[in-house]
Amino acid sequence: MKQARNFPAATITKKAENSLRLGHPWVYDAEVLNLEGEPENGSLVDVFSEKGSYLGTGFISYKSKIRIRLLSSNANETFGDEFFARRIQYALAYRRTVMGPTDYHCCRLVFGEADGLPGLTVDRYENILVSQVLSMGIEKVKDTVYRQLVKQLAQEGVGIAGIFERNDVAIRELEGLDRGKGWYLADYLPQPPSPITEITENSIQYEVDVENGQKTGFFLDQKYNRQAVAKIAAGKKVLDCFTHTGSFALNAALGGAAHVTAVDVSDTAIEMAKLNAERNGLIDNMDFVVADVFDLLPELCNKHADYDFVILDPPAFTKSRKAIKGAERGYKEINFRAMKLLPRGGYLATCSCSHFMDNELFIKMVQSAARDADVSLKLIEARRQSPDHPTLMNVPETDYLKFYLFQLV
Repeated sequence: MKQARNFPAATITKKAENSLRLGHPWVYDAEVLNLEGEPENGSLVDVFSEKGSYLGTGFISYKSKIRIRLLSSNANETFGDEFFARRIQYALAYRRTVMGPTDYHCCRLVFGEADGLPGLTVDRYENILVSQVLSMGIEKVKDTVYRQLVKQLAQEGVGIAGIFERNDVAIRELEGLDRGKGWYLADYLPQPPSPITEITENSIQYEVDVENGQKTGFFLDQKYNRQAVAKIAAGKKVLDCFTHTGSFALNAALGGAAHVTAVDVSDTAIEMAKLNAERNGLIDNMDFVVADVFDLLPELCNKHADYDFVILDPPAFTKSRKAIKGAERGYKEINFRAMKLLPRGGYLATCSCSHFMDNELFIKMVQSAARDADVSLKLIEARRQSPDHPTLMNVPETDYLKFYLFQLV
């Protein structure tokens, strides 16, 4: 029998029930059999099985295919300020533990479902927080969450200068939310600072533009993968493809590479990469190329260009399951060309940031490229995103970054 609760009740299918019991927090639109009451869009609803068993409480979204995003399965939870304070407390304590004092100052503080705050991303760049809100439910409670972040960080001795919202992504429209970006204004925040700030990661300084940079301003998830590249770069001639603002290239140069060529199709990104190289005193053994990697790699192969370490860090070639075949061809093309360019004994770092290009498919693609290139691959390391972007077991959407280091033999 259904328990007496203050929230409207949603009855879901057996399939959805099984998914929730296994730990996945989403209920899709077609899985809602009945909805009692008239809850506001983004408000809380209780979720029940067809037999009336309470399964949890979550945000409802009428415009999204993800109809309910579960917050908790605790039947006694009231979802007031104390609830969100605990979620922030847990998220910050986790980052202090896994990132340590050196990396805690610049990391992801909230990673959506993995932190029990579905649809919310918050990154920390020293004293600036950058948020992205992707669910109607979080949009309604974001001030409570922001207030707790500022309060609890202040208790740690961290004064937050501002919260910049990067809500300029199309996925918000699927939730019926407007797109936009700008400083969040509140009485507990000072006057907004400049959106351009400086961070230090892996002993390298970067200028980060939280207003106009990719994602929230910087790709924090590759932090330790960049260290892995630096460890094997000494003395090598490195080609860093899709360099963006130069992070892998700079780590390779700092690791003692003989020379690093950084390539990106964006001249703006290349200019920023040059500035970062100058800022860190690394520009003397680096050069920078504005080019489409798909065009450049065949040219370099034809010229028998001399590189012994290639890094492939492309943007996500697909953001949907429908486009996976085309994405697979794109990944295979650049990996095949990189393998043809490298000599036997050369090194390859290759990765994908697309959840839909799952690990099994990615490995099959790499193996197929190696067969076509007539090389064998010796695995050095297989890695994922840094632990401030935690993977929640039974929620495959949180496991998205694949990173592999190989030697060609």
